[in-house]
Amino acid sequence: MSFENLGLHESLLRAVKDSGYENATEVQAEAIPRALAGKDLMVSSRTGSGKTASFILPALQKVLEARGNNGQGFPKREKGKIYGPRVLVLAPTRELAMQVSKAAQTYGRHIQGLKVATVLGGMPYALQIRQLTGPLDILIATPGRLLDHLSSGKCVLENVEMLVLDEADRMLDMGFIDDIKLVAEATPATRQTVMFSATFAGHVGRLAHDLLNEPERVDVASHTETHENIEQRLHWADNNNHRDQLLEHILAERDLDQAVVFTSTQRDADWLAERLSEIGHAVAPLHGGMPQGRRNRTLMALRRRELRVLVATDVAARGIDVPTISHVINYGLPMKAEDYVHRIGRTGRAGRSGLAVTIAVRDDVSMIRRIQQFTTQQIPVSRIEGLEPKTQEPRIFPPRPEGERGGRFGDRFGDRQPGFAFKGDKRFGSKPFQREGGGKPFHGGGKPFGRPAGEGAPRDFAPRGEGRGFEPRQQGFNDRKPFDRSAGAERGFENRGFENRGFAPRGDRPGFGEGKPSFGGKPSFGGKPSFHGNREGGNFGGGEARGFGGGERRGPGGPGAKRNGPPAGGPRRGGFGR
Repeated sequence: MSFENLGLHESLLRAVKDSGYENATEVQAEAIPRALAGKDLMVSSRTGSGKTASFILPALQKVLEARGNNGQGFPKREKGKIYGPRVLVLAPTRELAMQVSKAAQTYGRHIQGLKVATVLGGMPYALQIRQLTGPLDILIATPGRLLDHLSSGKCVLENVEMLVLDEADRMLDMGFIDDIKLVAEATPATRQTVMFSATFAGHVGRLAHDLLNEPERVDVASHTETHENIEQRLHWADNNNHRDQLLEHILAERDLDQAVVFTSTQRDADWLAERLSEIGHAVAPLHGGMPQGRRNRTLMALRRRELRVLVATDVAARGIDVPTISHVINYGLPMKAEDYVHRIGRTGRAGRSGLAVTIAVRDDVSMIRRIQQFTTQQIPVSRIEGLEPKTQEPRIFPPRPEGERGGRFGDRFGDRQPGFAFKGDKRFGSKPFQREGGGKPFHGGGKPFGRPAGEGAPRDFAPRGEGRGFEPRQQGFNDRKPFDRSAGAERGFENRGFENRGFAPRGDRPGFGEGKPSFGGKPSFGGKPSFHGNREGGNFGGGEARGFGGGERRGPGGPGAKRNGPPAGGPRRGGFGR
């Protein structure tokens, strides 16, 4: 659909045309007309689908309508009074907020006197306060820093007409749910609210229910759809050294224009960037632990093609919009499966093709499985000649189709496929499984122990017992003879609780401690003297206590000698007490 058919202002159409766009994407064609009509929206779209323009263009249209006079006039405002913004956009990360700010300035280039301000963490307060106190049309902010200005009274949100929550699921994952609610309470109840999120399940859906008023749903290109412009590959590595070799080989490919290498932690990002720089790559790290000024300079160097490789964490995955990125390499896997989708979305942008490579070790099998289940797609396994894994590659089976084995819990309570365990009409849970030799049946929730013999049993299968050359059991577990108390008394088991446990006598074996010679002249266990008493011969202590302090010792030989004062054998000397 052409932008001219969406009902946008002439100045906005001219700016879109100057940017090189003629036709709207699917999410723009669905969301822009509804947003212009003032509807609350719940929009789901994948990264790189043009969702930023789908809310920035209606926001700029709202600014033009408020100005009147064909959009070139200025609203009448009292001098010295803070009115605040008309449009408020909340973003989870500083990079994404800066990307939205750049889009607002790009599409609003033909709007005279457009005022766009950004309120981000890591930037000077004085500059932000000057922007908030002056004339303001659009405010783009991260929740934490915006709350600081709200609490200090420097920011006013009483005149907000449109509230945009960009990547709401990511903001909630970062713990901003209470901050979002406080910001929404500071805005008028009559505002228009537009929420963008990868999913609206769980806590994101509950937040949308609290903030939005009769919203309309726009679901375009969810995470389960195939990325047509992105080729995905999976390389298995034997160990970390093998993974480093695979990374170096991929970065040396001729068709690599610019690459983003993702790590799991900030420390890994710094270490890997330093290591790649030592071997000659134009590389820089990017993560949340860096000052905002340094992060801005790094992104500018990437856009100016001064950097060939960017080593980043998941925080930086949101907001990197560089069309020349041809490769995304997952050196460290993400903590959440949905972050994988945002990672690979850094390539294949603006209609270009891209390559997403994941290098995994055996410990990453569970995360690879979760990613494939989340995207409902299997990542093809590839090999590099000369760098093939020496160990056997893990096998990751795709998830079973819904209903094939009875849904989420298998077919525990339903019908099984023919040929599974039992054939014919026999099913788990039909009746208890009975041993052929007698004894109690097994009831474990309808699951038998083993398989019954007879019809339906696999070929060459013999049941346990006489069919395999063993004598059948003549008695059950409860049919044994009770333990002879008199025999137990002879063996030293009297009054020790063994008479009810079904222990049989040991025959000619001596009892515990009976007839056993002492080691080194020591008496048997149970007949030892006190640990601190005098000992004879080669016993421990040499006949004198070694200085273990106070009280009485209640060892195996009963209460020992008192420890206060020297023992009967003479004065203390040596040992741990000195």
